[in-house]
Amino acid sequence: MHTRNSSFITAAVLASLLFSPQISSADLVSQETVPQLIPKAVAASLEKSQIPKGAISISVVEMNSGQPGNITAKTKLDWRSKQAMNPASTMKLVTTLSGLDMLGPQYRWRTNLYTDGIIRQGTLKGNIYLQGTGDPKLIPEEFVKMMKALQNLGIQKIDGNLFFDRSAYAPSVMEHNTIDGESLRAYNVPPDPLLYAFRTLSFQLGKSRTADFIDISYTPPLSQLKVVNQMQLVAQSCDSWKNNIRFNLDPEGDEATTNQLLTAQFSGSFPNTCKGVNYNVVALDANTFLTQGFAAAWELAGGTWKQAPTGKPSTVPLGARLLLQFEGLTLADNVQDINKYSNNVMARQLMLTLALEKMGKPATTENGELVIQSWLKGLGLQFPELVIENGSGLSRNEAISAEHMTQLLVAARNLSVADTFYNSLPIAGTDGTMKNRLMAHLRKFLHLKKKPEARIKTGALVDVRAISGYVMSKSGRMYAVTSFINHPNALRGLDAHDQLLAWLLNDGPDPKQAR
Repeated sequence: MHTRNSSFITAAVLASLLFSPQISSADLVSQETVPQLIPKAVAASLEKSQIPKGAISISVVEMNSGQPGNITAKTKLDWRSKQAMNPASTMKLVTTLSGLDMLGPQYRWRTNLYTDGIIRQGTLKGNIYLQGTGDPKLIPEEFVKMMKALQNLGIQKIDGNLFFDRSAYAPSVMEHNTIDGESLRAYNVPPDPLLYAFRTLSFQLGKSRTADFIDISYTPPLSQLKVVNQMQLVAQSCDSWKNNIRFNLDPEGDEATTNQLLTAQFSGSFPNTCKGVNYNVVALDANTFLTQGFAAAWELAGGTWKQAPTGKPSTVPLGARLLLQFEGLTLADNVQDINKYSNNVMARQLMLTLALEKMGKPATTENGELVIQSWLKGLGLQFPELVIENGSGLSRNEAISAEHMTQLLVAARNLSVADTFYNSLPIAGTDGTMKNRLMAHLRKFLHLKKKPEARIKTGALVDVRAISGYVMSKSGRMYAVTSFINHPNALRGLDAHDQLLAWLLNDGPDPKQAR
């Protein structure tokens, strides 16, 4: 992480700092005249789902097999592709590609630990200040490494408190605003420079292998959490296992503190056919979650406290000294999670990291958008309809056209991070959000020596279905494809998008190859 400052960088200066190759969007995709027709199977699926053709946009281009830096494309299908549409989570492609290109796949976030005390005879006599820079994946496994690093400094006992410095982000970006009112759902977790384990308690529920009762475990470990299990096993299908579960998380006692004993109570019924499910909930404030998570990790590593910490917000004092600079996972690793599993808060933190690195702190979403817009300009890509609200697609305001999203996919193949980006996308029938998609269609190609594949980022909101990515056809042709459906019946549009992808797998744009 580079030195932070609060100076403002103008858009013109910022664009000159991005060091991206100058690629003209006009040179990327040949805009030759193509038939304005939707494939028959797609049209039939839309009609069946009661989605009008005026609610879908489609852009398909075929890319040549040149080397990175020399890849161009020809338009094969254009249906309302210039229309600005809500892209849902496919917006993450804009965020992750810009992040990879500007920061580099090996970029690592740093969490700095400062102290105002000294280490004496195995005891740190003083406070620890955690200063975050927005590591999106500061998870229990990473805390294990952090605790080992602290112990390697000769610390076995901490005689002091925990303080949390979140000055890397503007307060406004940490506010818990949602578009659906579901503030306890994991996908709505707000950004946090010290985001630990996505601030999400994940309970694992399942029938015990040795008796007729329900096992409940949870992650991440918290120092003051007790689970009370009052659920009953019932003979039911596992399909609707959440419906009859009642959950409460309450502090014990009257005074609420960050180290207070908490009781997670489960009651109601649980199907005996469930082999194991995850119940995820965002039920604790950021300070309590981080305090108890850090305390538990330290204790599990064999460390002790003179007194249990009561973590509090504070900037790092001027006189404090750096105790440890902890580096997290690489950006390439994080992008895998963002794109394959569509993690919203990780995407938002990446956008804020761009603001932090290029424009200094405190990071804002407005600065993040400015950085991305300047990067696009540096690539020669002009997307006047583009609206980036938070970079994750969890927004009613974000917008882009299918044509421009596909242009971005073509531009990606000309960048040095092309393979890292390509490999981060979900593979149809294999993993991520495409794991169970196109299974029947892909089975038709099992006899081929070289199997076709679809690497597609998906997106879904109420009224929105979206796909964007690459298809390698049965004949080895590479297509970039984007399609958005914006309509009240959009959630029925999954099959229409699958039909479009199947058409490409089968070389639909080429009459000589299609069957």
